[in-house]
Amino acid sequence: MVLGMPRKLVFGYIALAIFMAGDGFELTFLSRYLVTEHGFTPQQAGLCFTVYGLVVAISAWTTGVLAETFGPKRLMLLGGVLWIALHTLFLSVGIADPVLAVATYGLRGIAYPLFMYSFVVLIAESTEPARLASAMGWFWAAFSVGLGTLGAFIPSVTIPAIGELATLWMAPAFVGTGTLICLFLVPGAPKGALSEQVLTRQEKTRELLRGVTILAEKPQISLAVVIRVLCNLTLYGFPLMMPLYLTGVYPDSQEWFTQAEWIRLWAVISAIQILTNILWGRLGDRYGWMRQMRWFGFVGMAAATLGFGYFPHLFGSNLVMMYVAGVLFSISVTAFVPMGAIFPALAPEHRGAAISAHNLASGLTTFLGPAIVTVFQPLIGSLGVIWVYAVLMLLGTVTTVVIRPPQPGITDAAGRPLSRAEKARARAEAAACAGSGTGADEEPRLVPAS
Repeated sequence: MVLGMPRKLVFGYIALAIFMAGDGFELTFLSRYLVTEHGFTPQQAGLCFTVYGLVVAISAWTTGVLAETFGPKRLMLLGGVLWIALHTLFLSVGIADPVLAVATYGLRGIAYPLFMYSFVVLIAESTEPARLASAMGWFWAAFSVGLGTLGAFIPSVTIPAIGELATLWMAPAFVGTGTLICLFLVPGAPKGALSEQVLTRQEKTRELLRGVTILAEKPQISLAVVIRVLCNLTLYGFPLMMPLYLTGVYPDSQEWFTQAEWIRLWAVISAIQILTNILWGRLGDRYGWMRQMRWFGFVGMAAATLGFGYFPHLFGSNLVMMYVAGVLFSISVTAFVPMGAIFPALAPEHRGAAISAHNLASGLTTFLGPAIVTVFQPLIGSLGVIWVYAVLMLLGTVTTVVIRPPQPGITDAAGRPLSRAEKARARAEAAACAGSGTGADEEPRLVPAS
């Protein structure tokens, strides 16, 4: 491990960052581009994002178990090929017509979860539980480098020079590069992983179905799904809403900022997340996952959400205040990094199924974040949407109280918090284990479903 990153997966993190840069090119401007250049209504643009998110949810849900059953690297490569093909279809025939745009852009939602969440499975298969939040911190850091930072900074430069459509046509080059890095430099599943074992058709079917049944079998997994859905609603809702809200496209807003200023703001927000993802991963491993998500995550996100809604009304075109809200947003949204470790910790005997539940929740937040804007903005206005988000974040704080994942060195196997003496003993044992050459790079063993 290098600062919590598994050495053998370094190129996987690089591949993810480059892939997600291509996937994120349209994130900060597509809704406004469809409305102002192609005559879509804000609701039609919102429907594109909402259907896309629904398809992402379905694809993400199945990816964990599929990757564990057939191999994460195979699924990553399939996702890259599908993304390029479906993005080309969207730009060629879909972008000028609302119905075709919903269909083709929605279909593209199949692709990126195959790449992104299969890599989550590979991380879980290659990392010991005590270090998994740190490894997932690097995962989300790579995600932020790609989707939010490069995916916003590059369009902020290219759009004034070559326009939105040409910028969208650049994206397949980044996705293709990430896919090629995966093909040649990312390892397959470690020995002992389920995809490396010879399973009967019945065993494979049972493991695939467990991605659905685990929600009923493990109530704590279902609660974790609720938390995972709530925590990223604005991360996916704001890229639809804010380009229309901050630039005066919505009837109840004003042109406080230009599109370029919004894109740069989102790029800076994402750049900060690179650091905070890593920090929160390590802090969560050391001091506890749930506490930081409750207070720094949900409470902070509620405050940041209200800042995005009200600061333009209170301070006008004051970019400094928007950056204040943006910094708080970055710090808060990344406090949820441990979610990637919590799911497999709640079902260590069926990691693929647990990760499928995590991926389902990640996909649902991609769907529900824009859906809240699409449904509620015409009914209660932009500030009404802001309050819907903020109230949901505050409800999330309650949910964190009732979930008790086992965390090495922080809780016992039943999720009971350890005493100070017990924590010290656990750290000493972990240090002794690391000194003997085991632990940091030890590969967890997965077994077929029984």
